[in-house]
Amino acid sequence: MKQNILAIDTCTEVCSVSLYSQGKTNSHFVQGVAKSSGLILPLCDKVFAEASICVADLDAIIYTKGPGAFTGVRMCVSVVQGMSLAFDIPTVGFSTLEVVGAGAAKKYQSNKIAVALDARMAEVYWGVYEGGVLTSERLEKPNEVDVLSNDFIGVGTGWGAYGDELIKRTGVDKFVSDFYPKSENLIDLYLSQKPVFDAELALPTYLRNNVAQKALK
Repeated sequence: MKQNILAIDTCTEVCSVSLYSQGKTNSHFVQGVAKSSGLILPLCDKVFAEASICVADLDAIIYTKGPGAFTGVRMCVSVVQGMSLAFDIPTVGFSTLEVVGAGAAKKYQSNKIAVALDARMAEVYWGVYEGGVLTSERLEKPNEVDVLSNDFIGVGTGWGAYGDELIKRTGVDKFVSDFYPKSENLIDLYLSQKPVFDAELALPTYLRNNVAQKALK
């Protein structure tokens, strides 16, 4: 049975929307946006029009649930919740780190990916994506992440912000700092894993409770 699957990501510096319909994926990716709130719904309308369907025709909505920018994570989950409740559509959330790891593994044909997203406050959202599985997901200081090896590839904005510290700690000497989650990678994960739908409302993953920079004394 052919499905109509909408994928949404706004958890980092990019906004990305994809629609899987009739066995094909249409995607739109906007980078360098300060706020994605004005982009999500127009991009959704665009992919619906391209596939000649409407939101009521969706079989599922998949999304990045975080970690990432607080506003972006909250916005992504809010849009998904709204569509899900209005049209009774099941949802599935994926870790931002897993989406980045899966995308990098596919692009670079590697099963060893070290994901570091800049979490500000001299910390990174850290994940190890190995053999198609996210084996670690946590908020960490760059000098306290996992010790790895140089057969890993580092990806994510954390490598641009704290590259020297991460290289010294991990032993990884190859990285791409401008690598972001993309909604088409959400589609790939969903189709390959057939994950269980969210039991209730779509929910975010923050990893950090305090989201404001503490004042220096």
